Amino acid sequence: MRVRQLTAAAAALLLAAGLGGCSDDPAPAHTPAPVPVSAEPTTATGDVRPADRTAVRDGGTLRWAVDGVPATLNVYQGAATADSALLAHALYPSLFRPDDHGRLVPDPDYLAGAESTPPGEQPQVVTYRLNPHAVWTDGTPLSAADLAAQRAALSGLDPAYRGGHPAGYDAVDSVAQGADPHEVRVTFRRPYAEWRSLFGPLYPAAETGTPTTFDRALTGGRPSAGPYTLARYDAEGGRVTLTRNPLWWGDVPKADRIDFIAVPPEQRLDALDQDRLDIAPITAAVDRAAPAPTAATPGAPPPAAPPAAAPEASALALRRAESLPGVTVHRAAAASLTQLTVNAARGPLTDPAVRRALGRAVDRRRIAEAALAPLGLPGAPLGNHLLAGDQEGYRDNSAAAGPADAVRLLDGAGWKRPGGRGTRTKGGKELALTLLVPAGSATAKRTADALTADLAENGIALKPVTAPAETFVRDHLATGDYDLALFSWPAGPSPASEQRPAYAKPRPDADGALVAGTNYGRSGTEEIDRLFDRACAEPDPAARLDLLQEADARIWQLGHSVPLYQRPELVGVRTDVAGAGAFGFGWPRFQDLGWVGAS
Repeated sequence: MRVRQLTAAAAALLLAAGLGGCSDDPAPAHTPAPVPVSAEPTTATGDVRPADRTAVRDGGTLRWAVDGVPATLNVYQGAATADSALLAHALYPSLFRPDDHGRLVPDPDYLAGAESTPPGEQPQVVTYRLNPHAVWTDGTPLSAADLAAQRAALSGLDPAYRGGHPAGYDAVDSVAQGADPHEVRVTFRRPYAEWRSLFGPLYPAAETGTPTTFDRALTGGRPSAGPYTLARYDAEGGRVTLTRNPLWWGDVPKADRIDFIAVPPEQRLDALDQDRLDIAPITAAVDRAAPAPTAATPGAPPPAAPPAAAPEASALALRRAESLPGVTVHRAAAASLTQLTVNAARGPLTDPAVRRALGRAVDRRRIAEAALAPLGLPGAPLGNHLLAGDQEGYRDNSAAAGPADAVRLLDGAGWKRPGGRGTRTKGGKELALTLLVPAGSATAKRTADALTADLAENGIALKPVTAPAETFVRDHLATGDYDLALFSWPAGPSPASEQRPAYAKPRPDADGALVAGTNYGRSGTEEIDRLFDRACAEPDPAARLDLLQEADARIWQLGHSVPLYQRPELVGVRTDVAGAGAFGFGWPRFQDLGWVGAS
């Protein structure tokens, strides 16, 4: 499992991705004709300065901005953040890692090979060959015991283990040593096609073997097995320091040390300018830049507070970032899908025809250009709920929603627009909807403005309503207190299991009330659930993609939501730092990060 952030445009809405996943139980998780565009990825998702190891000098320190020192390095605990995942990639094994297009490939530092039994052969058994040189920092080799303990902790079978239950672990029946200490045999109780997503990151059995050890916060002083090891974990001082792992068996890390420093987004451009940082995510610094305060005239009342997320302030912040000496701004489409989610349990949106009309009324290319072009990114619209435009198998399935345009659908649903002007009405009520957007985001504001214009052209009145990140999910998405909502879901290498909870049909609880789980659109069908379950169990990659395309087509037909664009990712990096940038689907190869040129 790779920890990801669900974001309300650029505001973090931390929800665990892939929890619940594919299961014999069709209930949703309580956690938080198609037109092909391309059968292959359209572009590489990352924008990273390549790390030619021969050109990267040995030694030196890298200073990397993070939001804060995380409460834990165990990404499966509820307190984990995106910074937990970033640090875990430097410190802990992942048997597979995503490439630039989100395809999981073996990491040879940890895995010499892996093979599943042929399709149709039951039970499914995956045989892993661990790298015989791979050891934890206490000298203990990686072994079946580590995989077995992690499976026990994450399977959900023992409620004493607190935290998430990533998809797939509940499908594992047993983990045992194979022919020798470096061979591990994992037997599944039911077919699980996305098995490559398991055991990444992998923690030592000493940290996951009992509920007590698993549930405690994972910080310093524990075994790890990455190119770097933990030298300092200072939550109060806002710094985590990694140094070279003396037992590391792979390519020798280039940098002597990496300092992860807690720097608020609004201070990162200053820190880059003052040479206090070398690598800094600046999406929020640009997207949430506040206008400069206006000086008050003597004797006059104080000026009104300027609007948050003014696009003009965002543009100024971006220009400043681009002009910083010795700094390059890297841009990429993040592994995160921004969509317009439609609340099917509310007012006129209970009618599928109205929901489909919304999808037809939205000019997705216009929206994407409005959101992304000011950031220097291509205005590429999304046409798929489950796959990003740069993932293998992506195609635009929007035509599955039907040939009718918004006007015909709305007229047919009884929402009339006499004279072809103004807001549509039915039974004396106007077709007026609210749009929930994250407060403070310039990208969200540009998107909301473009959506408002699109819907007005079709006789739908839209009123944007902002909510801060800390209440966006709790008080609105989870309770259904919205008509339309703008936020992002993560896109990952295992879409069948990771995306299923967002579209699973709501089920009644013991009192008969429908429980949406993380399906905030509150619409779903048995057919869509079955397609996801079949995709989870389908071992053939091409057949699995076909099932996902069919599921996506049914989601379009349901009018569940409208995919818009991939969330932007901006990172400021010292020009002479190699191996860093906007990583998109991938993550850093930490041993290659370093400084280019003479010291």
